[in-house]
Amino acid sequence: MEKEIQRAQVRQLKTLHVAKAQSGEVLLDSLGRHLAHQDRVKAVLQSDEADIGRVALVPGPCVRQLTQRRFHETSIIGPEGRFIMSTTRRNLLKGSLLTALPVRAAGATRKNGGIYQELGIRPVINCRGTHTVLGASKKWPEIDAAMAESARHFVLLEELQAKVGERLAGLIGTEAAMVTTGAAGAIALGTYACLTGPEVKKVRQLPNLEGMKTEVIIQKIHRNGYDHAVRSAGVRIVEVEAREQLEAAAGPNTAMLYYLGGTTGDWAWEKEPIPLEDCVAVGRRAGFPVLVDAANMLPPWENLRKVAAAGAELIAISGGKHMRGPQCSGILAGRKDLIAAALLNSSPNSDSQGRPFKVGREEIVGVWLAAEKYSRLDFASLEKQYQDQCEYILRALKKVSGLSTGYMPYEKIRRIPRVYIQWDEKELGLTTRECVRRLLDGDPRIAVLQHERQGIFLTMFMADPGDEKIVARRLKEVFEAARRA
Repeated sequence: MEKEIQRAQVRQLKTLHVAKAQSGEVLLDSLGRHLAHQDRVKAVLQSDEADIGRVALVPGPCVRQLTQRRFHETSIIGPEGRFIMSTTRRNLLKGSLLTALPVRAAGATRKNGGIYQELGIRPVINCRGTHTVLGASKKWPEIDAAMAESARHFVLLEELQAKVGERLAGLIGTEAAMVTTGAAGAIALGTYACLTGPEVKKVRQLPNLEGMKTEVIIQKIHRNGYDHAVRSAGVRIVEVEAREQLEAAAGPNTAMLYYLGGTTGDWAWEKEPIPLEDCVAVGRRAGFPVLVDAANMLPPWENLRKVAAAGAELIAISGGKHMRGPQCSGILAGRKDLIAAALLNSSPNSDSQGRPFKVGREEIVGVWLAAEKYSRLDFASLEKQYQDQCEYILRALKKVSGLSTGYMPYEKIRRIPRVYIQWDEKELGLTTRECVRRLLDGDPRIAVLQHERQGIFLTMFMADPGDEKIVARRLKEVFEAARRA
């Protein structure tokens, strides 16, 4: 962009100062809206009637809003949201933005390459999947600016929950929705809602179930550690294995049925669970709702809409797994009256069982924007990307003798390619446990899963493009070193 055009546009927009930074060039109007960008970065200092400076630093097309302070002081934030410095508007107007920054601000890097290195922690290449212990996923960088903006303003959380809930419900296909602390938080709040309904007295007496229904039905095959969120209400779990048992167990004391929508390894189940539609039908005749644990039902997004269409009254969804929202976020979607009851049982209501499950405005905004983006992804292209990454690893390992490799079966509800690697431990002189340890202790660190029988398996749908080359190289090094030894 020519300097004359720059000056004209700056004058037209009443921008006080334009300063060049390192790479990319973006012109913003007085409301911070994107007008044009080139190959260099530009920082634009703007002013309102209160004479308060505001700066936006924009790397490429992705806007990074910077915080605004009163009394003529502006906080300057780096491209990754890191605080760089505070300065006055007068100092900024004296010269370019770069002259106002400290020398190391241009790189905006930390000693040894990052915040984790500063703490003495080495990051991990994730070949396990959406495991919370590893951080589950990498949040979409596009939502960082909006989350940061939401943190700079006070709002009524009930209003924010209501507005975002409307958007989420529309995406999922339910009457209502709310943001929770992960899928487990959604399961707990959904259970509380089924117990108390809209009665504040019952909300305040939980986990004392006097005067409430006290039983939750779960199919035996659906039992898992995460149903602890159901048990946190103090209910008694009634296990069933067949439709006849379900109908016999359903009664006036049944508060809810918990249904596991999908899980890793469900392909190995020896017995098929009672279908969701049958559970919903029994529940409606007996007068209790069905809550579906959909934490492991993504991708694709359509799976959630199918659950809603099947009539499930509540759906618990993880926002921090494959959806790539804030790791601590989740969604509870479903019937309007039950969502209202769940909100009563939740923060910010002080005298409630769900008060510790506090979601901030940042998470509410973040998971909403993540859902908006995620629901529109091309899942067929993503599946091909994961498949190609797995194929690269399998081709590389064909050159290593003594290995048996292939694909694990798909889950019942979603197509996630997983590669297994097995070997004769005595012949190779390498145990499964030692292999897992060497990969995790190596450079770079790689986290894999241990196969139930023997060997390891890798899930690549949380790995970045290009990670498969690093993983293949490290696997070959580990196995070839064991053979040489």
